Amino acid sequence: MPCDQSCPIEHTVNLIGHKWKVLILRNLFNQGTQRFSELSKGISGISQKMLTQQLRQLEHDGIIQRTVYPEVPPRVEYDLTELGQSLKPILEEMNMWGKEHMKRSGQGQ
Repeated sequence: MPCDQSCPIEHTVNLIGHKWKVLILRNLFNQGTQRFSELSKGISGISQKMLTQQLRQLEHDGIIQRTVYPEVPPRVEYDLTELGQSLKPILEEMNMWGKEHMKRSGQGQ
């Protein structure tokens, strides 16, 4: 599958290929709308700085939306956009492939 600069696979990997982005998407698919602290607790090993950077990139790319509620203290929630929801079949396939690979390699026990 040769690709050039207009390769759709490369484009997709550039958008969601980072380890932390995939885990953020996983959590939003599984738990729905979440606050920053919930995302942070649900992703083992991610720093606040990295989570902030990845959330900003996903928001910039139109994959998630950030909602700020005018409260004191301010409440901020993150959720998938319609574009973000369209990634669900890709992540479901990754999940199924990962389960199968873990079984074959003896890690799924």
